[in-house]
Amino acid sequence: MSAATGQRVLVIDDEPQIHRFLGPALEAAGYAVERADTARDGLRLAAARAPDVVLLDLGLPDLDGQEALVTLRSFSSVPVIVLSARDRDAEKIAALDHGADDYVEKPFSVGELMARIRAALRHARTRDSVPEQFSAGRLSVDLATRQIALAGEPIALSPREFALLEILVRNAGRVLTHRQLLIAVWGPAHGDDVQYLRVYIGHLRQKLGTDASLIATEPGIGYRLLTAE
Repeated sequence: MSAATGQRVLVIDDEPQIHRFLGPALEAAGYAVERADTARDGLRLAAARAPDVVLLDLGLPDLDGQEALVTLRSFSSVPVIVLSARDRDAEKIAALDHGADDYVEKPFSVGELMARIRAALRHARTRDSVPEQFSAGRLSVDLATRQIALAGEPIALSPREFALLEILVRNAGRVLTHRQLLIAVWGPAHGDDVQYLRVYIGHLRQKLGTDASLIATEPGIGYRLLTAE
């Protein structure tokens, strides 16, 4: 796997040990690292330096990380991965609904975080020009022709199933909350109808057969379409 080539990672965290742990690991992977110990310094650096990805702690000393995330999203679409010891589903859902691209609980492994960073950067590169074709495992999807195949064999989806698969494909690698998926596929009036979503996710997984695991469940939060590393 090739190393990053100078892509900038802004780490906003008030724990010195996190910076001592992450800084060398990120630099060894080829990233240029910026450090901020407060939300305000982080927001200033995000505006001034235009990082490629932001790692954001929620427990900051001057401003709650959720508020910082909302402020960041008011002026930037930079990928944001939340790093936090807060493990309640409500915190994760709020962060994702506020615009975070991913959420990693502390403590975490360097390998997992690096994979999440790569996925966030891939998503950012394709956010405004999503490829019309997607493949992972034995699954291939052509969004332009609305053709889906498994190991080369066509599979039929209902319009609603296709709409759900399409938003997962367009956000491949990224966690989407139940509410985000429901509003995108069923509309705002159905934002809380999680059972609708579970039924249709079940339909998609059944049709994917042994590749059903490509649609990963984020317990209590939502779903993520896995991509090949």
